[in-house]
Amino acid sequence: MELVSHQLPGEWEERWKKEKEQRRKMQEEGGEGLEAENRKLRWIVAYNSLKMGVRGSKELEEGRVDRKNYEEEQDEEVTYIFCRHTHPKEMFQTMKEFYESGLLTDLILKTTDGGYFSTHFPIMAAVSSFLHHQLQEREKDRTPQEKTEGNETRELCISLGPEVERSGLPGVVEFAYTGTIMNLNRDAVAKVRAAAQTLEVPRMLELCNEEEERRKMKGEGKLQERVISSEKQMEVTLQCIEQMRKEKLGCDVELEVEGRVFHVHKVVLAASSDYFRGMFTSGMRESFQPIISLQSVGSVELEALLNCSYTGSLPLSWGSVFQITITALQLQMQPAMSLCLDFLHQRIDPNTCLDVASFAEAYEIADLQEMAEDYVLRHFSEVAATPKFLDLPSDKLAEFLHCDSLSVPSELAAFRAVVAWIEADPAERMVFAKELMKGVRFPLMTFREFREVRAINLRMECDGEKEVELYGAALKEFGFGLSNSQDKSRVRHPKDTLLVTGGDKLDPDFGKRQPSRQLWYINLLRSKTGLVKEVEWRFLGEMPESARFRHAVSVLGGQLYVAGGCHHYAKADTLRSAYRYNPVQDAWQRLADMHEQRSNFSLVVRDQQLYAIGGDRDINNNLDSVECYCPESNHWSFSHPLEHALSGHAVTVLDGEIFISGGFDCKYQCLVSMFLYHPERGITYLCDMSQDRALHCMEKLAGHLYVAGGVCNLRKFYTDQLLCERYDPLMDSWSSIPSLSIPHVSGASAVLEDKIYILGGYCQEDYSESGLVHRYDPATLRWENMGRMPGPNTDIRACILHLPSHLRH
Repeated sequence: MELVSHQLPGEWEERWKKEKEQRRKMQEEGGEGLEAENRKLRWIVAYNSLKMGVRGSKELEEGRVDRKNYEEEQDEEVTYIFCRHTHPKEMFQTMKEFYESGLLTDLILKTTDGGYFSTHFPIMAAVSSFLHHQLQEREKDRTPQEKTEGNETRELCISLGPEVERSGLPGVVEFAYTGTIMNLNRDAVAKVRAAAQTLEVPRMLELCNEEEERRKMKGEGKLQERVISSEKQMEVTLQCIEQMRKEKLGCDVELEVEGRVFHVHKVVLAASSDYFRGMFTSGMRESFQPIISLQSVGSVELEALLNCSYTGSLPLSWGSVFQITITALQLQMQPAMSLCLDFLHQRIDPNTCLDVASFAEAYEIADLQEMAEDYVLRHFSEVAATPKFLDLPSDKLAEFLHCDSLSVPSELAAFRAVVAWIEADPAERMVFAKELMKGVRFPLMTFREFREVRAINLRMECDGEKEVELYGAALKEFGFGLSNSQDKSRVRHPKDTLLVTGGDKLDPDFGKRQPSRQLWYINLLRSKTGLVKEVEWRFLGEMPESARFRHAVSVLGGQLYVAGGCHHYAKADTLRSAYRYNPVQDAWQRLADMHEQRSNFSLVVRDQQLYAIGGDRDINNNLDSVECYCPESNHWSFSHPLEHALSGHAVTVLDGEIFISGGFDCKYQCLVSMFLYHPERGITYLCDMSQDRALHCMEKLAGHLYVAGGVCNLRKFYTDQLLCERYDPLMDSWSSIPSLSIPHVSGASAVLEDKIYILGGYCQEDYSESGLVHRYDPATLRWENMGRMPGPNTDIRACILHLPSHLRH
């Protein structure tokens, strides 16, 4: 999985610890005070500036530059470090295939009892201190002439002493390529340990000791989990190989580009590049050359790609990503290519989407082009306000306008975009006006909107030398196309679906509330006359076993996880059970139960694990515990607890950090708090919200967090919370956004196509159900009514899930 990496250097980790300790002391003394708040703000700004790779973060931290202007001016210079966390595993899997096929091997290990293993020197030296020393001695003994002569397939042979047996050495080799040892039974441990001691493999000796300890503890009924995973072992080994490259140790080829020379290992290069794999393994003359000159490749780009081969990380900015992508395509470096595509997918915005689309079209990257053009359609109004929009070719603009999936607040926005494009060069573009206007669906305009069409048409006729004739055609379509307006509505079919699960609803026939097992999803979005929008709901199926509400849902690896909640309304009806839904197989699987019963809690994903945070144990008691679920082991374990019991809160993960807002404390008072939760370090308090709230929603969008809905303690009894806020993690500050028009207490929320949906809930004043769907568009700063809920309204949960086409009937 590719993720943005935001790892702190050691000095910043120390600063984090000191800051946390100072804050703890001030809290114990009865308050933080203005000085602490200022220090916290400076720290948050500096910390996040470093995380984002913002150049000049010192000036930004000290407030010597305006943040908005600074970001606009430095946009191309902002560098993000993208990491492929599966990179070590994938690299060693390929290099193991080389080993098994005898490709690019340069080290033979022989045992006295006939063992013979042809391996890769850099890989073995990365785990063995003995072989690392042998490699250093080999480099010292090589003459300058030998270093410049061709590297034919010449392997160094090392004969090992009798203490290393043929049955023990394979364990060392296996560990070097996989980070673990399979079938390490009692008889094998002694032989493997002897080989590891002779070759000086400290990490492997630890593994042998750990295995023996596990066996003892298992015999005593105490099974301890392995501390260091095979993935971590491979990561450490790759880091050792990277250090060897820096020391030019074991490098068997030099790449010469633009007068610069890069020393690298063939096996690493071939494992990360199909281009070099073909060069080194197919008998080409370059496979025997010590120095290879590359043409049409930039040294800066090659250096970044080589670093990526050894580390799995790649620094990218808008000023460099296109050229690095081109070079990765040319050299067929798939790991780096995937990171470049991740950057283009994740960092695309209205100012860059047209460049991305043009680039993808030029280099025939179909998936990227489809994504970029769909982004233009979804954000057409914002894209039309950028200077680059005015440079669009007429045929491309017409293609966007005629597309059903074009998303605009109203057709007036599409009309204004066409006018702006024409007026950028009226002498040349007026001839395209009539054809472009055919893409504007005038029957979907209101009479008030159409008055602007008439006024603009008259002005253009007066200013232009030729008769425009826009208004007549538009009037005809507007006047006579109304009966057919339903067919001309804009209809979008989102690639992902907004899925709603469970909840409960008042059954009017029986006069009582009824829990639900139903799952509904949004199939399409429809734009109708003026600002009228609606969603089309479709029924997906039902959850297994009992119905549930006040539960929690999350999505990991394309699968839906449902946990906890209540199946009825009695004190003992809180659940511990968890299920997983696989949409590809359209099947449910029962998972291990949580340790504690939970309702009104949150379930979020961090580092490929699920965290169940807080919640109500029953109707009178809430929890401070946090449980972590590992999908691989199907096991729940307790993480660092919260500092106080919490339920009805909202949790979102942004840039790998878990943010928690509001909720009820142990006395069921609504909170204003906002804090970070770390599974090992606990919590770090951030700036409080301006309003207290619980049973609300919080979603991330464009690097910010939005809170909406819920209840508050405005009076002695709970009151509907209509005010909404936005949190800026860079500045650790809150700002107001438009309020909701109706209450949404204990509703659901999700972000679909960069817009926030608030669904269902109830009104605290009279407990009437809020069966409506509202959508917040950050571009227009407006909440839109998107129609009604299809089934249950209250205590529902929502998420974004990709459904295969056969389920979207």
